[in-house]
Amino acid sequence: MGIESDTNIVSNELEAFTITRIEAEQPKCIALFAVGRGGNPARHHHLLQTMANRSCTVIAPHFEMLASSVPTKAELDMRIHRLEASIDSCAYSNLPIVGIGHSIGATALLALQGAEGETLDGQQLITGATPRLERLALLAPPTDFFRRPGALHRIKMPMKIWVGAKDTITPPAQSRFLMDVLAAQASVAVQVDPDAGHFTYMDELPPNVPEPHPDRNTFLAGLADEITAFLVA
Repeated sequence: MGIESDTNIVSNELEAFTITRIEAEQPKCIALFAVGRGGNPARHHHLLQTMANRSCTVIAPHFEMLASSVPTKAELDMRIHRLEASIDSCAYSNLPIVGIGHSIGATALLALQGAEGETLDGQQLITGATPRLERLALLAPPTDFFRRPGALHRIKMPMKIWVGAKDTITPPAQSRFLMDVLAAQASVAVQVDPDAGHFTYMDELPPNVPEPHPDRNTFLAGLADEITAFLVA
């Protein structure tokens, strides 16, 4: 079983920030988790604990909540920097590193891997210097940041995407765009969950958000198993 999560402070050249770490007893990989707009990975606790229980040590940086559903370049760049510093904190390990991200966290992971993203007002995001994640599991990813031709040419790792058929924020068409663009260079699978919305993938919903799924707890238990199986394959 994974131990209870531990929080500590990690520093990069710009700042110090909080990171949650959940150790697996006999880890097969390190899973870098990138949370969505709210910024608190504890809202995905069941998923993270399941991964630790199934041989994935989890590292999950914390972020301030985004002020708007349309993030700025500075906000996204800061998240990418923190994700990179979180990987650096595991430099002692020879274990493979995989990534999992929900919503805007998926955008940050793609940029970390070298995707050339742009904000909606045309400002270019920073990108990771060297792709370091061996697999990506993405939940409800926003992909409009990567519409420029060639923006995804460096993305070559296996990827699986889960998206809700009832997601009105990042609908399935955004995930299918990613699959279509990457078809010639990477193994990408998209699973459309018929009863899920954008926030169904969270243990704790944002305030005043209705849940379309009739049995979210059962759905999340199965989802955690599917994600973990993909990441440790």
